[in-house]
Amino acid sequence: QVQLVESGGGLVQAGASLRLSCVASGRTSSRYAMGWFRQTPGKEREFVAAIRWSSGNTYYADSVRGRFTISRDSAKNTVYLQMNNLKLEDTAVYYCAADSFRGLGSFRPGEYDSWGQGTQVTVSS
Repeated sequence: QVQLVESGGGLVQAGASLRLSCVASGRTSSRYAMGWFRQTPGKEREFVAAIRWSSGNTYYADSVRGRFTISRDSAKNTVYLQMNNLKLEDTAVYYCAADSFRGLGSFRPGEYDSWGQGTQVTVSS
């Protein structure tokens, strides 16, 4: 299994930027895709972005396309989420996830087998 640790969350004003990081350890050689999800109280976990590790192909939710960028640094076993022009509705706990089997960069949380502990992102007006 892969262990994931997120960092980079915080409190920012609307329009600002943040970069989240997720460092993977453990069986990283079996990591085929990584994703970012977010969740607010009382709501289901929502897909944000994903990246196929080998090809670098990226996928985004419509709500963040054009504002967020997912990327990876293979040498550091790290995936990033650059978030620009943050909006109030981006406020959530953001989770990093790893898919060690399919590697499709799916939007479905159930297709990821490892999860980080989450990092809070709060956007204020």
